[in-house]
Amino acid sequence: MDKIFIKDFEIFANHGVFNEEKNLGQKFILSIEFGMDLRKAGVTGDLKETVNYGELCLKIEKEFTKEKYDLIETAAEKIAEFILLEYERVKSVKLLLKKPWAPIGKHVEYAAVEIERAWHTVYVGMGSNMGDKEENLKAAIKLIEDSSKSKVTKISKFYITKPVGYLDQDDFLNCAIEVKTILSPEEFMTALLNFEKILKRERIIHWGPRTIDLDILLYDNLVTSEEDYIIPHPRMPERLFVIEPLCDIAPYLVHPILNKRIIDIKAELSKTRL
Repeated sequence: MDKIFIKDFEIFANHGVFNEEKNLGQKFILSIEFGMDLRKAGVTGDLKETVNYGELCLKIEKEFTKEKYDLIETAAEKIAEFILLEYERVKSVKLLLKKPWAPIGKHVEYAAVEIERAWHTVYVGMGSNMGDKEENLKAAIKLIEDSSKSKVTKISKFYITKPVGYLDQDDFLNCAIEVKTILSPEEFMTALLNFEKILKRERIIHWGPRTIDLDILLYDNLVTSEEDYIIPHPRMPERLFVIEPLCDIAPYLVHPILNKRIIDIKAELSKTRL
């Protein structure tokens, strides 16, 4: 990925744990690395295809000084988030925030934090078999779309499917969506669980009826097994009702463990259903 650098940008602001820091203020130094595609800007010479870093510095200064934070960790997080949300062309941000006047009581050049944040691509499987199923799916999509740190970029067709596991229930309506998000996997999972709660999801019977079911299928090429979530979704390759809608929006996406394209997994599953 191409990069733009802003190095040692000095801003006077009022961040710090102590009242003196918040009242008197002090100098902070930011160095920022932007990951983005600069090819089109380089070929065309069009400023609209890149970032106006003069304008960007003014916006960063305004954002950095509008509130007072106890921790430079918070200040760094807010600036990285601001850049990603404000500039669509920026895909990743690496930020070094130095605090040269840190009240340590010893001679140091500076205290600092460095963070990296980026947009991530997440695929979510969705299902409903209670109430107005289509409206439930659309409501869940809107909740994700309306959240400030995520945006829905693709939506599959809706599919009527038979229940799995617990069979004494109505048919499901399923779909899959592609989401761009700056949330971590844990944060995104928490958001989905909260959306399920808003839409009255109740976990009474395992694989039982539900107003909405939201599952992370894939998150970038991440392979992980946490206490609260597993990525990729472990049963995804076995379920045509998951793979078929996913194939609508990402047929040539490669499963990071199976090393197979979604369209090929769908073909294999379709054969077993004959």
